[in-house]
Amino acid sequence: MPVRIAESSSCSTPSQGSGANSGDTLPPACTLLSVGQAFSGSQNVSSLQKDEAWKVNVRIQGCDLDHGYLCGTMEALNVPFADTPVVTFWEGEIVDTKNYTFFTGKWEATIEDDIRHWSKFPSFSPLLNEVKDDGGRSLNLSNYPYIFMRWKEQYFVNVGVDCGLTIAGFYYVCFSVSDGSIDGFYYDPNSSPFQKLELKSTNEGKSGFSFSSYQLQ
Repeated sequence: MPVRIAESSSCSTPSQGSGANSGDTLPPACTLLSVGQAFSGSQNVSSLQKDEAWKVNVRIQGCDLDHGYLCGTMEALNVPFADTPVVTFWEGEIVDTKNYTFFTGKWEATIEDDIRHWSKFPSFSPLLNEVKDDGGRSLNLSNYPYIFMRWKEQYFVNVGVDCGLTIAGFYYVCFSVSDGSIDGFYYDPNSSPFQKLELKSTNEGKSGFSFSSYQLQ
């Protein structure tokens, strides 16, 4: 979810690593990662000045595993100084070693940034050495019990760009196939580091909660 701009820093951008080889396999199919599925939880946006967390709802609006793509909406419910919940539209890249690797190659993320953030997930530890070599291109993730993704917010749905928030960064995301839980870390070199996103699949599945009506352009 969008965060307040903090101190600035600069990062170089490596080449995009999205090639494929013997690891050209799709992540496991999962009914909890499908169109209409809802998740709820929180994002910790604490800074040195104060502790702060926002309630967050996410709904998947599109999913194409063959092309490593998904998209959805994210709603923050208790953003300070916002009169209404703040809703953004995001697009995601699924790390499948066919369409995308663990190396981001854009959005001001270096390979070092990638390794640092992916390593925050305990489930990434067994993959670390191979990822260091080539971004994980040789990995077979088809039966791995976790799906790794990047989520990039594209635009605000219901507020203007002058709302005082930024969506310049993106999320490193880890999805548990077994229970549908999601952990993520927001990366933006100009914002507070390692803001943690924690979501659970809603108990009532695809009808777990609903957003107000928004038109996505």
